[in-house]
Amino acid sequence: AGSTKNGRDSPGQRLVVKIYGDQVFKPGAIIVRQRGTKFHAGNNVGIGKDHTIFSLKYGLVKFEKFGPDRKKISVISCARESQFLQSKKERSF
Repeated sequence: AGSTKNGRDSPGQRLVVKIYGDQVFKPGAIIVRQRGTKFHAGNNVGIGKDHTIFSLKYGLVKFEKFGPDRKKISVISCARESQFLQSKKERSF
């Protein structure tokens, strides 16, 4: 009795939206893991070499449409870190 040589698989790469609209977060937080630019970088976000979109400032994430079929992610900046922490406490229950 033989066996096939095809019985392998690789784990999924977890390519999803990590932070949704109107959530607060800190700089460096990953917002979206993606292949290609399904989402484009807007204000106060950076884009990594693997097309990961991450925040550059404290704030709220906003998903916006631009053009007929494109989506953009921006971060609406909180005034200060204390304002960020205050809004996080209010949402934490």
